[in-house]
Amino acid sequence: MAKTQGRHGEVAVDILTDFPERFAERQRLYAVDPRGARRELRLENFWPHKERLVLKFAQVDSISDAEALIGCELQVPKSERTQLEPGVNYVGDLVGCQVVVTGDAVRVVGTVTDVQFGAGEAPLLVVSDGRKEYLLPFAAAYLQRIDTVAKTIEMSLPAGMLELDAPLSREEKESQKPNSS
Repeated sequence: MAKTQGRHGEVAVDILTDFPERFAERQRLYAVDPRGARRELRLENFWPHKERLVLKFAQVDSISDAEALIGCELQVPKSERTQLEPGVNYVGDLVGCQVVVTGDAVRVVGTVTDVQFGAGEAPLLVVSDGRKEYLLPFAAAYLQRIDTVAKTIEMSLPAGMLELDAPLSREEKESQKPNSS
């Protein structure tokens, strides 16, 4: 949740769903704080405001009550999720998937640890191999297969994309040094 909104416990949230109108059907939601602690909330009302939604929860009646929710991620219980059409996935189902790049050779890149929005047209998969983090565009052009049950995402990436953030080799560093004459 992004910020408090008003004086009666309302919070403004960034819209990360393709179905904001479904808040009208939802009453039970969960706030998950950065440490992973979950708090059940009952939605009383919601309305659009600028580029966000404003939510009013039961028993969240003051600015200080609302401040406790800032930084939390709002989640719908899995059992109450809307069935998605084929080829569409929930972000939470992508986290934990192993990313495999296909092409000349098959390469396991790492595991999806997060999904970032707002950096461009496509969300970015944050993929970690335990030593390095990669930001890979979650774009249809690169996706080969997604199996959220098997926790696997197969991608075909342009040559060199995984090396974009790679440290320079010794030879590359030497070639960038100014010539001493």
